[in-house]
Amino acid sequence: MNVMFDGYSTANIGRYLRQIRRFPLLEAEEECVSARSWRENADGRALHKLLTSHLRLVVSIAHTYRGYGLPLSDLISEGNIGLIQAGHRFDPEKGFRFSTYAIWWIKAAIRDYILRSWSLVKIGKTRSQRTLFFKLRQMKNRVAADRDGDMTPDLVKLIAGHLGVKEHEVVYMNQRLERDMSLNATAQEEDRTGEWQDRLPDETPDQERVLAENDEHEYRRKTLRDALRTLRDRERYVFELRQLAENPIPMEALASELGISRERVRQIEARAFEKICRAVRSVQLRTVVADQQVGAMGRRPTP
Repeated sequence: MNVMFDGYSTANIGRYLRQIRRFPLLEAEEECVSARSWRENADGRALHKLLTSHLRLVVSIAHTYRGYGLPLSDLISEGNIGLIQAGHRFDPEKGFRFSTYAIWWIKAAIRDYILRSWSLVKIGKTRSQRTLFFKLRQMKNRVAADRDGDMTPDLVKLIAGHLGVKEHEVVYMNQRLERDMSLNATAQEEDRTGEWQDRLPDETPDQERVLAENDEHEYRRKTLRDALRTLRDRERYVFELRQLAENPIPMEALASELGISRERVRQIEARAFEKICRAVRSVQLRTVVADQQVGAMGRRPTP
């Protein structure tokens, strides 16, 4: 059964097709005999005969999925896996031909491979999403819409109604129909050639902005440290645990620790907060006055 498992390069597709044409097609009675022999006696030769007679069916189905930009050889390989799964599960007593049963397994294997290969971001997590992925492409082709472009609201509504899904699902899946692009792919312009990543804007802040933000952060930290010095020990303790801690301590727990009432803790916290605000405003006022004095000295005419 090596013919079913080998990897097929593009150059070898023709040779592979010639090989599988040597396997005869089976009549309905021959299918049943082979399938029963496999199910009842685990006859590997019977299973081989059943599967190889349908290799051409896999190739035919794989051709219908060539529009997704994946190698035909890979589609055939995945389809053959689905064919094997169908062969192991086929029950001839159900009364239908093996090809009718195998088609669903072959398509499922090929579609699963397409979804796995389409994007680094997993799509088609549910059956409805997988169906939408494949049906949407067919619908867009049918109405002559741009495959990779945005759709008009009317078209989104039309497709959503036809497929029985919500409009936002159609919009999302339409975006996923465009395959991932490597940032290292070549992007060519009229005057220069480079990679796509060269076109990405640099959103990192410049050094002047970083330094200014660091100075502002340090100024606020110093102002707060100076303001905390204006508090009494208990006020500072309560303020730090209630206002500065990453996980503030509840008033009830703090009251129990200090041996005072919850209301008393609230009063201490409020008074400490008010002192901090006054101290910060005082520092800010002194800074403004100092800046104004420096500015006035800079504007004073030279004698």
